Amino acid sequence: MNSIYFFELFGTLVFAISGMLAAIEEKMDFVGVIILGFVTALGGGTLRDLLMGNTPVGWMQDNNFLYLVLLAIPICFLARKYIAKLRRSFFLFDSLGIALFTILGTQKGLDANLSVLISILMGVVSATFGGVIRDVLANKVPLIFRKEIYATACFAGGVSFILLSKVIPWESLTMIICALIVLLIRYLSVKHKWGIYVRPIN
Repeated sequence: MNSIYFFELFGTLVFAISGMLAAIEEKMDFVGVIILGFVTALGGGTLRDLLMGNTPVGWMQDNNFLYLVLLAIPICFLARKYIAKLRRSFFLFDSLGIALFTILGTQKGLDANLSVLISILMGVVSATFGGVIRDVLANKVPLIFRKEIYATACFAGGVSFILLSKVIPWESLTMIICALIVLLIRYLSVKHKWGIYVRPIN
């Protein structure tokens, strides 16, 4: 198993868990939990593949992605007794998911011979649009549209991946470092309430 495939599988699992945690928090039924887990885990990658003209999209060609979404179900429900820690758990899995999918989407763009900028944007799309669909279905303003740093962390991670790939010969190490960069930016931005927003005109 190469590092790209491992990151894609692991990212799918953590994003499925974050979507299911969001559904449990909203007191959705069992079907709602599965749907939110599915769209969160696979929505961003599906949009990325469609934009790049890769059809059938990735998860339709590999059942392992569906199995991982199903695996997230018992993980979430067995952890229900820790519901008091739900918000912290959601932040952890969501942040880990965007970190992994940022690197994954950027690399897939490069593999498709897209420009550096477009490849980074493919990373941002992969990382954020599953969460956009999740939040819309949960009747929330998507995180990407709020003032807290979210997509910006993904963009920074994609840029870091491009730059470090030129100086670090080990792909796996580069991916881990850049994923940690995204996680660190997300953590610090939430802890210190950093945000990027436009002030309304009075």
